Amino acid sequence: MNETQSPVAATAKVDLTRARALLLDDNQVHLNLLSNVLGSFDLRRQTKVGNLRDAKAAAGGSEFDLILVEAALANGAGFDFIRWLRREGPEFNRATSVLVVTSGTRMDQVHKARDSGANFVLAKPVTPPVLLQRIIWLGRDKRLFVEAEGYCGPDRRFKAFGPPVGIKGRRHDDLNFKIGAAVEPNMSQNEIDLLMKPTRVKL
Repeated sequence: MNETQSPVAATAKVDLTRARALLLDDNQVHLNLLSNVLGSFDLRRQTKVGNLRDAKAAAGGSEFDLILVEAALANGAGFDFIRWLRREGPEFNRATSVLVVTSGTRMDQVHKARDSGANFVLAKPVTPPVLLQRIIWLGRDKRLFVEAEGYCGPDRRFKAFGPPVGIKGRRHDDLNFKIGAAVEPNMSQNEIDLLMKPTRVKL
C-alpha cells in the first residue's frame, strides 16, 4: 500500500464473503452498528452474542476468522472471554484474531486488552475505513503466537516489531517511521523554556 492511498482504496480486492465473525457486546445498538459495518464489507456470516456464556458456546461450536469484543462488558467479561479463548478455548479458535472495541484508549484498557491476548484495540466511534484497515492489518499480522505460564496470545512486543509489513503505521494517520532531516532550525533552550513555563489563565 502506498502512503497516499486510503485504507479502503488500498484494500478493494479483499474478499470477506467466506469469513466468519463473532461479535460480543451487551449493548444491542452497538452490536447492530458493528454488524452493519461488517456487512458493508460483505462479511455477512456473523454470530452476535451479548454475554460471556453465549460467547463461549459460540466459540466452542464454530470456527471464526475474526472476533470483536466490547471492552466495557460488565465485570471485565470481555477480557475474561479472551483469556479463556487463548488458554481453554477450542484449538480451532485459540489463535483467532481478536479486536477489542473500546470507547476510550486509556493505557489501562490497552494493557488489559494486550495482556488478555487481543491482537489490536479499536477506539470508538468505529468508522468503516478504520475497521477495514484493522481487518487488513490482522490478515498481515505475522507475530508469533506465544504460549507461556503467564500469557497466551500474539507476541506483545508490538512496538519493537512495528506494524504489519506494508502498513505505514499503527493508525492511518501515523507518521512514517523513517524520520527525515529537520526542515526548520532547532529551537533554542529559551524558546523551549517558554513553552514549558506555566501561565495563569483567567476563567
